[in-house]
Amino acid sequence: MNAPTSATEIRLAARPHGVPTQDTFDVVDTEVPTPGPGQLLVRNLVMSVDPAMRGRMNDSKSYVAPFVVGEAMEGGAVGEVVESTVDQFKPGDHVLHQLGWRTHAVVDANRAVKVDGSLAPLSTYLGVLGMPGLTAYAGLLVSAEFKEGDTVFVSGAAGAVGSLVGQLARLKGAKRVIGSAGSAEKVRYLTEELGFDAAFNYKDGPVAEQLAAAAPEGIDVYFDNVGGEHLEAAIASMNVHGRIAVCGMISQYNATEPTPAPRNLVQIIAKRITIRGLLVLDHWHLMKDFVAEFAPKVAAGEIKYSETVVDGIRNAPEAFLGLLSGANTGKMLVRISS
Repeated sequence: MNAPTSATEIRLAARPHGVPTQDTFDVVDTEVPTPGPGQLLVRNLVMSVDPAMRGRMNDSKSYVAPFVVGEAMEGGAVGEVVESTVDQFKPGDHVLHQLGWRTHAVVDANRAVKVDGSLAPLSTYLGVLGMPGLTAYAGLLVSAEFKEGDTVFVSGAAGAVGSLVGQLARLKGAKRVIGSAGSAEKVRYLTEELGFDAAFNYKDGPVAEQLAAAAPEGIDVYFDNVGGEHLEAAIASMNVHGRIAVCGMISQYNATEPTPAPRNLVQIIAKRITIRGLLVLDHWHLMKDFVAEFAPKVAAGEIKYSETVVDGIRNAPEAFLGLLSGANTGKMLVRISS
């Protein structure tokens, strides 16, 4: 296989104030670097865009370093090895790594994981069998301490993580699974295709009222992907000893001023609510168990997944902006090459 001579990458042009725009990104054509000892040259095939990338655009201390202005952004990707300087990887192997946002990447071999496209589509290693799937698995079963018979509410339920949380809760014996989404089409997807017991469009009216109607006996678990009004509504509907796993707060990611906390936090005391933040990085040790349980269910159609795919590396900014505005159902991906 001949090594390519040119590549394209997406760089952070400027840190956004509020909602990112196309001007936040630079699309740059560049030369492909040569892998050094212990490295691979990978031709990326598909990459992920994730809500957490919005936080990395800010110059603030967090659990992961911010993106650097003027440099290529990073994120999950699956690609084909073009050149290898190590014995354990050969040209033609497919690998999962964290140097997306570019057509070609020089990856340290110890930071690449071999994946098998004959067992599952390569895209699933970025979605249902990858980070979003593990987030759903660990978030529901560990962070939220799910128990059979729980009533579960999931916000952002048509997204990559939320859609899997609801299905897993149903398979594990939830009494009732409720989801919120941002369109009538997504609501139908949740109830008619994914098996949610109830779902509502948060744009149709106050979330607290819609949730109370969908869960007249209250909720025991809330999986939070949205924050804000959704979190306040969940606290209002929470039963005694309820548990909240906070995975994301996408409603606040573009805020330019501090956002107010839920106005009913005092209920945490009387209801003895547990609220726990969730980072998938804390749960990588569960990956083997997760894949062993999830993969057969995906293959059998017991767990369904959806992907929204944008074609072309130059359209990666468009895919990311669409993710922030809710344009996706399921996992948002960018197909870089076939």
